[in-house]
Amino acid sequence: MTVELILIGLLQGLVLAFVAYGVMIPFRLLDFPDLTAEGAYPFGGAIAASLIVLGFNPIIALVAAAIGGGLAGMATAYINLKFRVNSLLAGIIVSTMLYSINLRFMGKPNVALFNQKILFLGDNIFVKILLMFGILAILIIPLFLFLRTNWGLCLRAVGFNSEFAKRHGISITKWTIFGLFLANAYTGLAGGLMIQVQSYADVGMGIGIVIHALAALMIGESIVGTSTLRHQLLAPLVGALIYQQIQGAALSLGLAPSDFKLLTGGIVLIVIAIGRKRL
Repeated sequence: MTVELILIGLLQGLVLAFVAYGVMIPFRLLDFPDLTAEGAYPFGGAIAASLIVLGFNPIIALVAAAIGGGLAGMATAYINLKFRVNSLLAGIIVSTMLYSINLRFMGKPNVALFNQKILFLGDNIFVKILLMFGILAILIIPLFLFLRTNWGLCLRAVGFNSEFAKRHGISITKWTIFGLFLANAYTGLAGGLMIQVQSYADVGMGIGIVIHALAALMIGESIVGTSTLRHQLLAPLVGALIYQQIQGAALSLGLAPSDFKLLTGGIVLIVIAIGRKRL
């Protein structure tokens, strides 16, 4: 595997880490299986691309992408809580609806950004990696600090034991909606970052992103563990970086990109089997 392929995998792994955090929060902290990332990821990309084409600052476009993804998460939470729809089905409904909204935003299935002012200008991949690391640190460190506060404990209590949370006056509805907003804000931001890394947006860019993020999360948890909050927040990053390097190695060995979903499913099954063997 060439150095260039390793560096590209590192950059893409950092973007995937945001989605892995977006999957980890509902799955691990809220005990709320959620597939909204499948729609929030391209939704964030569509919002950011549309704003950049209109001449908006790329940082403003990223903020809007994060807010858009968060609103998608809130919609899923509302459908689940208000209409008693299964959480997975609610996420599928929202993601399906977002596909049409994305096309409305973009006006066409693909939007090129090669001649636009974007965050990741130039060809120096080291600068891009450092910038991505900086963005990740700016957003994950506050998340760690928040989860250690009383409010963060309320969020975690909802997923740990909802009945216990109710008895202590913690609003399940409020914290579920907030948790889904937070999770999918990370995912929407990832979409906004990815379209600026690759200089184009595609309406189908979110297909399979949940399974990729879940594979990264499970790899990270099998290596780092989940015994402490630090480990829980480190696992998505470690897993995403390793997962992208596995894909890069597979590509260098001659595996076609169309085979990656088969590879991803196999990785998930292997990690599950190893985890059960340990238990």
